This record gives sequence, structure tokens and C-alpha cells, in this order.
Amino acid sequence: MIHETLAATNAVVTLDVPLPDIFWGWYVTMNMWAKSIGTGLIFMIFLLLKKNSSEMTSLRTPTIIVSFIMMNVFLLFTWLDLHQMWRMWHIFFYPHMTSAITIGAWMATLFVGLEALMIAVMIMKKDTVLFDKLLFWVTLLAIPVTLYTAGIMAESTARELWQMPTESVQMILAATLSGSATIILIGGSKLSDETKRFFGAILGLSALMAFIIYMSEYIFGAMKAEEVAAVLEYVKGDGKYATMFWVGQWVAYILPMLLVVLSRVSKSSSILSLAAILAIAGLWVVKHVWLVIPQLLPLS
Repeated sequence: MIHETLAATNAVVTLDVPLPDIFWGWYVTMNMWAKSIGTGLIFMIFLLLKKNSSEMTSLRTPTIIVSFIMMNVFLLFTWLDLHQMWRMWHIFFYPHMTSAITIGAWMATLFVGLEALMIAVMIMKKDTVLFDKLLFWVTLLAIPVTLYTAGIMAESTARELWQMPTESVQMILAATLSGSATIILIGGSKLSDETKRFFGAILGLSALMAFIIYMSEYIFGAMKAEEVAAVLEYVKGDGKYATMFWVGQWVAYILPMLLVVLSRVSKSSSILSLAAILAIAGLWVVKHVWLVIPQLLPLS
């Protein structure tokens, strides 16, 4: 960044120059990954409440605590990635509501605040009725909180790979994938075989749909623009991120899909748990690759 100070006004004149390296790194990957788990888990416990409320009896407190922790991890890495992190309070006292970052910060803060209230309700009063009422509103709020990152990525100029429609779908699928995987692991023996198959189906279908979208981009993405074709070369053939890309696809999507099918055939909870672990771990790799590769292409 090049700048000079005008003596008469003390104003700083700034000229944009090409960034020499990756601007959004693993902090942002952690941001998206943790948010997917936090919001996805809310979607899943809402579905469980509607499907079989009796199984929610012992799962309300642990699931909401895990979601709360992951959402705070999301907020922590969002804050750490700010260039003026100690001025983040400006978002709340001098908000610009045309900014996806501002809107997202307000929604995420409200989301975490409601989760904290739900935890207090369960620990102090064990009021399941109030918990379930709050869960409805938190679930509604989880949708825009999940999607707003796609809006931020779509605002990035000259990054055709991060188109809003595709990224929005991938954000939702990341939430359903990681959310179903997490509740399978948390629920364990507390979930009936039927419920495990239900969440296993969500896990497998989420992996399948996400994989199809990535493969569509991989094969046909070059039709969008020359810039997309150049970006995809980083994950094709001998590309710099080709190995990491395919590791992510196999660990996050292909293997979990196969293991979900195998678990249904063999009726094995252990295999389903392995699928869940792989999906959560692989999602981080997938998100990181897709975040980094557009930034490797010089803008000038």
C-alpha cells in the first residue's frame, strides 16, 4: 500500500496496488468452518425436535453448548482477521447497513446472545418450553448468518469463482453436512437407529450435492470467464493446490458418501461416526482451497 500525507489537511492519500500474497488465509477458513458447524447444528436439533422430541431430552444442553462454542470460534477468527481489530466496536456504534460485514456482525452477535440465553435457561431453570421457543427464532436467524459470508465473498471484485448463487448453496450444504455430522457424534448412543439413519441420509445427500457443484465448477467453470479458467488451473493437473483439492473432495464428500451407504447396509454406528469425523475434517480443507486459489491470480 502506497500513501502520502498532505501537510495542509493531514489527509492520507492512498493508492491501491496489487496484493503480493494471499489476503484471506486460514483465519477466514476457520471463520467459515466454525460457522458452518455452529449454524448447522442448530438446523439439526430443530429437525430432531420436530421429528422426535423425546430424543431431545438429554441433547438440548450439550448441542447448544457446542454450537455456542463454535460460533464464538467463528467470531474470534472474524475479529482476528480485521485489520483494525480494536476498532471493531465501530460496527455497532457507527454502522453502515449497506455492508455485508456490518449486517453479518449484528446478526451473528444476536445469534450468539440468544444461544447464551438458551444455555442459561437449561442450566439454571431447565425450562425446555422456553428453550424450544427460542430455538425456533435461532433457527430462522441461522439461515442469514450462514449465508452472509457468501455475500462478502461475492462483493470481492475480479473473483468470478466466488459467485453469489453458487456460494450461497455451498454455505447451506456446508452447514447441513457439518451439522448432521456433529449431532451424530454428540448424540452417539442417545440417538435411535432410525434417527441416526435420518441424519446419515442428510450427511450423505449434503456431501453428494456439494460434490456435484464442485465438479460442475471444476469441469465447466472455465465457461464463465478466462479468469475462472486461470484460477482452476491451480487445482487441475500439476496445479499448486491440486493435491489438497482432491484430498478435500475425498475426505469431505466421497468417503463420507460411501461410508454412509456402508453404514446403512451393515447397520454400523461406528462406520457412520467415521463418516461424520471425515466430513467435518475434510470440510476445512475444501473451504481453504476454494478460498485461496482465486487469490493466487494477480489482478494486474
